[in-house]
Formats: sequence, structure tokens, C-alpha cells
Amino acid sequence: MNTINDTVTITIRPEREEEYRTVENLVRESFWDVYRPGCLEHYVLKRFRERPEFVKELDFVMEKDGKIIGQNMFVKTVIHADDGRDVPIMTMGPICIAPELKRQGYGKKLLDYSLEQAAALGCGALCFEGNILFYGKSGFTYARNFGIRYHGLPAGADDSFFLCRELIPGYLSGITGEYATPQGYFVCDEEPDAFAAYEATFPPKEKIKLPGQLEK
Repeated sequence: MNTINDTVTITIRPEREEEYRTVENLVRESFWDVYRPGCLEHYVLKRFRERPEFVKELDFVMEKDGKIIGQNMFVKTVIHADDGRDVPIMTMGPICIAPELKRQGYGKKLLDYSLEQAAALGCGALCFEGNILFYGKSGFTYARNFGIRYHGLPAGADDSFFLCRELIPGYLSGITGEYATPQGYFVCDEEPDAFAAYEATFPPKEKIKLPGQLEK
């Protein structure tokens, strides 16, 4: 049990198989038209559950009054170090809160709990694409501060989206290298027909192009 304030108590716990569809719909509602017209994060989550790099022990939902209002998941990956090693780390997401409850403290509570559990499981560091204004409050900084580069990003390009946090102090000491987004996050590009068929099983929603979206 976790308390948001004196009157709101929430529960964060592992996701259950019978909740998969409910959670996917929550992710769809939360990400719709945020980064692109429509969204793909719900299919990414669905397909990652079947992949070996998915960390089942770190697949969480948040409940309020018995209703699922939030979700987070973790994936095993590596930093390709300049000395030739592959340094095990994790990445995270999609992470979301129900649209009507955003900016009320639920997201940070879910994030901080998730990070604590990842550290307890032995995760040494986490690389992630996100907004420093939010994630910086939970200990993230720019990955460049650890000497970690984002795969394919030209030298001098804006890398302020690329964040990192050590969960084991000193885990990245003496390491420089490159991080590439795990291939599972590109599943919608690799399986366009399957994604379209899956999306068709949800209630129709209009896709809207909005200022600030990353993709058309």
C-alpha cells in the first residue's frame, strides 16, 4: 500500500494475466495522440510480454479503489561499451497513468516504487528516453553525463531526451559506450499487418495530428 496524500491510498503490485487486455486499453488511452496520431505503445507492451528480455518480476500495475490506473514494465538490455564489453542494464516503459489522473502525483509514486524494485532485483543502471523535467525528480540525469551515447545520433545533435540513472552506485564508473533501443520497441514497424489487426479489436478512435508530436 502507498499513500499519495492523507485521503488517497493506492496499491502497486504485479500485473496478472487476466488483466492484460485492461492494461493494454489503459496504455492505449494514456498514449493516444501524445507522441504521434494514435499510438502504438499498447501493442509494444503486448508483444514484449512474449519476449525473453521482458522482466516479468518488474511488470507492475497501480490500483486506486480497486481500479487499475497505472502501469510500468522493464526490459533487459545492454550498453555496448567502448572497451568491447556488453554491460547489462535495463530500460523501462511504456509507463502510464490514466489520463484523468495525470499530474496528481501518481506517476512519480509508480516510478519511484518501480525503481526501488528494479534495484532490489539487481539492476545496476537504467537508460530511458524521457523528459528530464519529470524523470529528473526521480534521480535521472542526461546519459551523456555517464559517457553513454545514443545509437545513431550524430555528434552534436540534441540528446536531452536520452536519460540514465544508476541504481547501484558506481555501476557505470569507468564505462563509456553506446545504447541502442531494444528491437522489441519497433515491433509495430516490423509487424504492420498484425498491429493493424490488433488495433481493430479496440473501439475506434480518431487520430489527430497535434503540435509537439514526434511523428506524423
